[in-house]
Amino acid sequence: MKPTLPEHSPIHKWWVFLAVGVGAFMAAFSGSVVNATLPLIQRDLAASIATVEWVVTIYLLLVSGLLLSFGRVGDLRGHGRVYMAGFGVFVIGSALCAFAATVGQLIAFRGVQALGGAMLFATSPAILTGVFPAAERGRVLGLQAMLTYLGLTAGPSVGGWLARQYGWQAVFLFNVPVGLIALGLSLRFVPRGVPVVHGDRFDWAGAVTFMAGLSVLLLALNRGHDWGWLTLRTLALLALAGAILALFIRLERRPGPMLDLSLFQRRLFSTATASAMLNYICLYSIMFLLPFYLIQGRGMDTAQAGLLLTAQPIVMAIAAPLSGALSDRIGSRLLSTVGMAILALGLLLLAMLGPASPLSQVAVALAVAGLGTGIFISPNTSALMGAAPRDRQGIAAAVMATARNLGMALGVGLAGAIFTSVLASAAGGTGASAANPAIFAATRASFLVAALLALVGVGVSATRGAQVPDPLG
Repeated sequence: MKPTLPEHSPIHKWWVFLAVGVGAFMAAFSGSVVNATLPLIQRDLAASIATVEWVVTIYLLLVSGLLLSFGRVGDLRGHGRVYMAGFGVFVIGSALCAFAATVGQLIAFRGVQALGGAMLFATSPAILTGVFPAAERGRVLGLQAMLTYLGLTAGPSVGGWLARQYGWQAVFLFNVPVGLIALGLSLRFVPRGVPVVHGDRFDWAGAVTFMAGLSVLLLALNRGHDWGWLTLRTLALLALAGAILALFIRLERRPGPMLDLSLFQRRLFSTATASAMLNYICLYSIMFLLPFYLIQGRGMDTAQAGLLLTAQPIVMAIAAPLSGALSDRIGSRLLSTVGMAILALGLLLLAMLGPASPLSQVAVALAVAGLGTGIFISPNTSALMGAAPRDRQGIAAAVMATARNLGMALGVGLAGAIFTSVLASAAGGTGASAANPAIFAATRASFLVAALLALVGVGVSATRGAQVPDPLG
């Protein structure tokens, strides 16, 4: 099916954005809703907690490990083709998840869903930067971020209602009609794309090595909270991940690599990647810690806590497109640096929360943190994509998505390690039975460390230098 509008018409590019935007919303919605349904899945499928957690873990591992591979495939075969194939796989995986009869089947089908998700995440920014001119890149990436944050906001509430009314299967079935609509839009309007790299072969050794190394690293970070950070199992996995990733870097120095390491010699690209990872570490520290503060510390129920937590993504959704549009005029350095500084302020405000802090104070602190992230993310993403040449747009998008996933895992792992350590110390080594005062001390210490990392991000973002001439024109 060919596009019905000229591919370079002003109307056509916004139809492309709609197709990609629906995909961003759906992927974010799906990612945020599954955690809320795990208790129902555990009960209905008679699974242990340790087993049912793999419904989430397998998705994280496979998406993260496959991002660079599909980014490179997009450069070699065309971003649009990979993106549309990803939609088909994601919809099929969602339908299979809904009909899973055992937890083992559900985990396997989540792996199929993750395969499609990696194809979507690794190519969508490259499609947008290819269709929209450089002068509008920040604006459109900001709008995409807005839809992502709206998906994150709607996931727990809408998904929770669907699960209560129709069972956890409805959460996965929701993706089928939405995904088919987005796939239809993509088939009609998204350019198939042509290979932007000619003569290169796919680097299978690099792909396998990267997936193995990152998966082992994320597994250690994801499970270290339960296993203990200093246990032999966790330390062995971290050491193994380091060895495999070192081998990956060595392999990528050969001709025809999957990840062109010379990209990181561009200061704008490397600083945008590093500051993005720091931003996501801070963001996911908040997402991990606030439920403990609100539910265990303040005695709120999950519905009340969930409603209060929406203050952050709502502000992010408002700020991201505005900041992205402004970055098209003034560049990324000032906005990204200011955004990281505001995020640091929000984390300091969160660290000041105590057992009797008004809920309005909690909402304001979350809103400030959300404002900082919303201001930061669109200009930073635009800068990273603009710093990569046209034949490396797929890899650039995959690097950004990998930084997000790794930052998520590091944020949860770091916050969890500090939180449990302070709890154990306050309770004399019995962290699980710590009293409420210890919870406030633990969240305070964790937020202060995250605020320090945000300040490091301010410095990293400020050193990115002036905007370079845009390789994309």
